Amino acid sequence: MNENKKIHFEITTPERVVFSDEVDSVSLPTKMGQITVLPNHIPLISSIESGEVITRKEGKENYLAISGGLAEVKGDNQVVVLADTAEHFEEIDEARAEEARKRAEDLLKEKREDAEDYAAVAAKLQRELARLRVARRHRSQKGTVIDN
Repeated sequence: MNENKKIHFEITTPERVVFSDEVDSVSLPTKMGQITVLPNHIPLISSIESGEVITRKEGKENYLAISGGLAEVKGDNQVVVLADTAEHFEEIDEARAEEARKRAEDLLKEKREDAEDYAAVAAKLQRELARLRVARRHRSQKGTVIDN
């Protein structure tokens, strides 16, 4: 078996293809916890949570913030994520994300009688918290070298 295999990884949102490249591995935030997909992974379909996606290629890591969606790991070393939203950490405006987080927290504090409305606001808060975590953790990095 060829140990130098790559995974074709793609993240698509309704607006655009956010990421498409051959990578060594990809880590995804799923409903059951963080998973890492390596070449020759078994086929899998999973829901995606708000959080951080990490791709690794030739000793460098790339970070993206993601919120909601589905991931499919195909048997031919392909991983496709259909995401509600996704963005590279460099694209996140930390000040705007912090303002959005505060607005979402304020909305959550208001009395909500509609469970659907409450769930939508809670999801928005989770999305903004994920964006902030990714931006703050990696704002000074442009591709970290991993010590192997």
